[in-house]
Amino acid sequence: MLLALNRNAFQFGNFSVKWYGIIMAIAIILATWMAISEGKKRQIMPDDFVDLLLWAVPLGYVGARIYYVIFEWPYYAQHPDQIIAIWNGGIAIYGGLIAGLIVLLIFCYKRMLPPFLMLDIIAPGVMAAQILGRWGNFVNQEAHGGPTTLHFLQSLHLPEFIISQMRINGVYYQPTFLYESFFNLIGLILILSLRHRKHLFKQGEVFIFYVMWYSVVRFFVEGLRTDSLYIFGMIRVSQALSVILFIAALALLIYRRVKVKPKWYLDGSGLKYPYSRD
Repeated sequence: MLLALNRNAFQFGNFSVKWYGIIMAIAIILATWMAISEGKKRQIMPDDFVDLLLWAVPLGYVGARIYYVIFEWPYYAQHPDQIIAIWNGGIAIYGGLIAGLIVLLIFCYKRMLPPFLMLDIIAPGVMAAQILGRWGNFVNQEAHGGPTTLHFLQSLHLPEFIISQMRINGVYYQPTFLYESFFNLIGLILILSLRHRKHLFKQGEVFIFYVMWYSVVRFFVEGLRTDSLYIFGMIRVSQALSVILFIAALALLIYRRVKVKPKWYLDGSGLKYPYSRD
C-alpha cells in the first residue's frame, strides 16, 4: 500500500507551497490559454481575456467564500473572525461561478463585447479548469464520498495511488472528485468536438450546453458527498441549484432559439480583429 500524498509540494523555511495551489494555478492558466486561442478565431482580442482574468479570478474566490459562509452562517455567526479565514478551507465552486458570471457581464458591458459569445468561448476552459481542479481536492483528501471498501475501489480498476489516497484515517471513501472530473472530461470532449460544426450551435449555446452538462454531473455526484451544504437541514444546496440551473438553461435555450434567433457561434463577434479601443 502506497503512502498518502503530501499536501505540500515544497517548502521555503516556514512557508510551504501546497499542491492544491499549484494545481489551481495551472487550471487557471489552462482556461486562459484555451479562451485566448478560441477567442482569436471569434474576433476577440487576447487582452480582453487577460483583463477579464484579473478581475474574475480574485472576485470569483470572494464569491466562492461568500456562498460557503452564507450556507454555514450558524457557525460563522458564532465565529465572525473565521469569515475571512479562507486558508482554513471553505469555498464553494457554485459561488465562484456565479461571481465570475456577474464580473463577465459587467466586463462585456464596459468593453462593448457580446456576452453570450464570450461565455461560449470561456466555458470550455472553465470546464477544463474544474476537471483539473478536482485533483487538488484529491491531494487534500477532501470533497470525497461516503465510506466504501477496498474491494469496491479495486473493482473500478483505479490506479494504486488513487486507492491509497482514498484511505483516510483507516477508512476508504468514494472518490467523488474522480467521478466529477471524469464525467466532466466527457462533456468537455463533446463540446470541443462539436462546437466548430457548421450550423450546430447558436451563440450562447456552447455555454448553455456546459451549464446543463455540469448541472447533471454535479447533481448526482453531490448525492454521494459527505461535505454538502444544506438548507433546512435536509436539502443539499448544490443539488437544488443544479436542478434550477438545468431548467433555467433549457428554458433559455428554447427562448433564444424561438424568440431571439441569435447568430451562429461560428459567425464570431462581427468585430474586425484586431479592433481599436478608440
